[in-house]
Amino acid sequence: MAFVCRRCGACCRWPGCVKLRPGEFEAIAAFLGIPEEDFAARYTRLSTDRQCLSLVERADGGCIFLEDAPGALAKCAVDPVKPRQCRDFPERWNFPGWRKECPGACEES
Repeated sequence: MAFVCRRCGACCRWPGCVKLRPGEFEAIAAFLGIPEEDFAARYTRLSTDRQCLSLVERADGGCIFLEDAPGALAKCAVDPVKPRQCRDFPERWNFPGWRKECPGACEES
């Protein structure tokens, strides 16, 4: 069975640290067409473990790059270059209860 995303955006609304791996910082800045210094100042902060940069969150705890409109599918503004942590959901996220939070479904492949 394979997970099928329903594009509800629930995972993008959960508060938490989205850590940037090597190369992701540069890729997102290039995709947005802004200098890396501007990207760093506007969209990143030092991660809670002080080991890397992470994306800042919106005031409600959601991802800064979530484009969210009532009644529409959730859309990531940096989808082609989104961080690996985001691309790995839910296969590599392993916490109890994630299925209660995520209305995606497992379907026959």
